[in-house]
Amino acid sequence: MIIASRRLVALLGAALLLIGTAGCELRQAMYDQEKYEPLEASAFFTDGMSFRAQVDGTVARGQLMLDEHFYQGKIQGQLAEILPDRVTVDRQLLERGQERYNIFCAPCHGQTGAGNGMIVQRGLKQPLTFHQQRLREVPVGHFYDVITNGFGVMYSYASRISVADRWAIVAYIKVLQLSQNLEFDQLPAEDQRQLQ
Repeated sequence: MIIASRRLVALLGAALLLIGTAGCELRQAMYDQEKYEPLEASAFFTDGMSFRAQVDGTVARGQLMLDEHFYQGKIQGQLAEILPDRVTVDRQLLERGQERYNIFCAPCHGQTGAGNGMIVQRGLKQPLTFHQQRLREVPVGHFYDVITNGFGVMYSYASRISVADRWAIVAYIKVLQLSQNLEFDQLPAEDQRQLQ
């Protein structure tokens, strides 16, 4: 009886081992599927390469950027004078612009846009103040273009700042420029009374 039960246990163990081994082989076969690896030679294609060039005009999902004004800051190839239609200037946009400006721009340009940020105080080249006449008169597309492509020693922030956030920063820069360059008589009457 003991010998029969030992044989039964051994037989069951062998069966389980065979089932487990078959499962491993199946798993390994799924892992090692027949497919071409990158840069592997191919007998299927006439050029002998497994790599296929992208079809002309192919656009990756989420990369179709037809709105030149929104994605490039230009209208018919010229720097945009106004913000895109899909950018609504409100308190939320300006607060977002201020937040992003303080993170990405203030280290060089300073909190007020005067060009006296911490990086400058530590010896790097000082950027121009946003409050000089020339920069107050440039189109908004200029600031968007500089954030996107860089300018002088400033590198591109296109990979770090989303398109919508770039426009929020541009709107905030325009507010900074207004805040530092308004004449007393340009203020609303209520603000004039508070200052007197």
